[in-house]
Amino acid sequence: MPKYNIAVLGPIPRDHITTHHGEVIEKYGCATHTAIGLAMLLGDEGVVYPVSHVRKKDEKAIKDIFKEYSNIDTSHITSDKDRGDVISLKFVTQNKRLEKQTGFMNPITRKDIKGLLHCDVFVCVPITDYEVPLGTLKYIKKKSSGIIIFDAHGPTNTATITGDRFIKFWISRDQWLPYIDVLKMNLEESKCCWFEKEYQAEELGHFENLDMDHLPPLAEHCLKLGIKSLIITLDSEGGAVFFMKDGRVHHEMVKSVKVENVIDTTGCGDSFAGGLGYGLLEDKTDYIKAAKYANALGALRTQGRTFDVFKTKEETDKIIIENYGSI
Repeated sequence: MPKYNIAVLGPIPRDHITTHHGEVIEKYGCATHTAIGLAMLLGDEGVVYPVSHVRKKDEKAIKDIFKEYSNIDTSHITSDKDRGDVISLKFVTQNKRLEKQTGFMNPITRKDIKGLLHCDVFVCVPITDYEVPLGTLKYIKKKSSGIIIFDAHGPTNTATITGDRFIKFWISRDQWLPYIDVLKMNLEESKCCWFEKEYQAEELGHFENLDMDHLPPLAEHCLKLGIKSLIITLDSEGGAVFFMKDGRVHHEMVKSVKVENVIDTTGCGDSFAGGLGYGLLEDKTDYIKAAKYANALGALRTQGRTFDVFKTKEETDKIIIENYGSI
């Protein structure tokens, strides 16, 4: 029996990527990054279960990618509905991109995870608002003692009937919070989660001013409604980690793992989420340690276009110790 079991819930889209250098990359993304990053860290100590729906024509190619990793169980990747995500990403700058979605997987439901309720961690990495529904989180919370890590990228993004992807307010946020243990998002998404005032029409949709003044009240609100930690990724600045300590909201910055040459940022957020999952396996409340592993996996993801960028636990621990002084 493996020591640890981790489920990764999310799409495995066929990505067509144009980098900010004008290079074109075709690959499978999202949950693939999360699962492989985790598999490399776990080694012989655990099993990763990707849970996803894909197109029939993509299923073999996706499972072939995972074949290289003996601790990834692909039995929960299915194509019975012949529906999967297809995404086009055009990077305008290193981090800003234009997105189109022309394929849509069917949502992950309780039926898809019935055999995974023994998992220690559930890492949910939706990229669009329908992929990991609230009902699925409620089911996990009721039936499992596993930690639920949820990426707000899903509920803050939607696709129009023309395939254009846009960010949106997560208006139903408070209905979700009691069923999430660790909520992860980037700064732009955090703006989509904080709507405490009435906006003027000209203010809506303008996110140029990505200040951080709203983060403490957002964190306090989320922690009061049930989550254990709110973690905001801040690109090269690292991450802002919020959790309750001695009856108060505690805020700590965890600096990034520095890299000299950024090759491809696609999948960094998904890798970050995987690092959080791994970091919480031994101590469910050590959010700082989890953020260190998350930053390490996010940084490693930038170092190439293949999954070879991910390292073993020993190699990753060395990176963390060199960067932070300790794990």
